[in-house]
Amino acid sequence: MQLKRVLVCEDEASIREFVVINLKRAGYEVVEAGSGEDALRLYDEQQGDFEVALLDIMLPGMDGFAVCRELRERNESIGIIILTARTQEMEKVGGLMMGADDYVTKPFSPSELVARVDALHRRVIAAREREAVNYLEKIVSGEFVLNLRNRTLKKQGQLVELTQVEFQIMEYFFANQGKALSRTDILNRVWGEEYFGEEKIVDVNIRRLRMKIENDPSEPRHILTVWGLGYKWVD
Repeated sequence: MQLKRVLVCEDEASIREFVVINLKRAGYEVVEAGSGEDALRLYDEQQGDFEVALLDIMLPGMDGFAVCRELRERNESIGIIILTARTQEMEKVGGLMMGADDYVTKPFSPSELVARVDALHRRVIAAREREAVNYLEKIVSGEFVLNLRNRTLKKQGQLVELTQVEFQIMEYFFANQGKALSRTDILNRVWGEEYFGEEKIVDVNIRRLRMKIENDPSEPRHILTVWGLGYKWVD
């Protein structure tokens, strides 16, 4: 059985040890780094053989934002979770905008940490398995084409770079065109019903998607807000 591999980047030794011990108990193989530079070096040395990365934001030298951005450029499908302090609200949003899939707020319990990593790991593996199957389906919506085989989105023939979470949101939108979807609907479909986090993660990902696909993100024509509920897709 192939081991589940996680890259952990945390400069505080006590927190890193806590994370590593609990992930190992949950069946993960863990590679640990004390700085952003070390994390990227280890990632490259091991040829990106990780499903999930946990990144602290406050790191010496290269901070967690920069590491997140570099990892996302190297690998669109790796799951990235950022670790933030309870008061660092803008850092949570900033990390998600840089391409992270989720965040965990310190202090956190072992059960919460493992549950969040488990949920993200399942999504990464499911996406990879689907890529390996010879899917031929494409969903067309106006000027957009969503390819379910190679997990890509094109706008007027131009590739739109999406993270796996963004692709899953778009897949859900395309399967429910014109239908109002609540934040809870999107959260359960993309992050899973066992997700521990807050619904605001949906809003941040929608904001990021609008920046990528809308001609004018401040006046969206495709991802529309349904006030008091959530969002809907129109072509």
